[in-house]
Amino acid sequence: MTEHRHPAIQDLPIRNESDLPEVRHQVSNAARRLGFGLVEQTKLLTAASELARNILHHAGTGRVVIETMDVNQRHGVRLSFEDEGPGIADVDRAMQDGYTSGKGLGMGLPGAKRLVHEFAITTTPGSGTRIVIAMWKR
Repeated sequence: MTEHRHPAIQDLPIRNESDLPEVRHQVSNAARRLGFGLVEQTKLLTAASELARNILHHAGTGRVVIETMDVNQRHGVRLSFEDEGPGIADVDRAMQDGYTSGKGLGMGLPGAKRLVHEFAITTTPGSGTRIVIAMWKR
């Protein structure tokens, strides 16, 4: 697979609730620029909102890197959410439908995963979490 990655569109901090509108705005802009339809934009934006809120509620602070991708004539958006929080002690449990910490939008990680085309999670208890999602233009 040949991948041509553009430089990061945005590297945005997630420090408090007031950062969330800018995150949503930049994710929406990236999807629109690639010609995503309204349904794809909404799915990506909903997953991004959930993951950004998770950073605030579980880690306190973090960041999201928004990138566009061109792979084999396909166009997509990749979002990398990173924090240095407590990590996720039990990823399998966190990925189960119905599991909730009582915070966020109520969809949890499995809900966010269902909304996007690609979802990967790397976490180390005590060192933080990185979740990378991607949506491709259909």
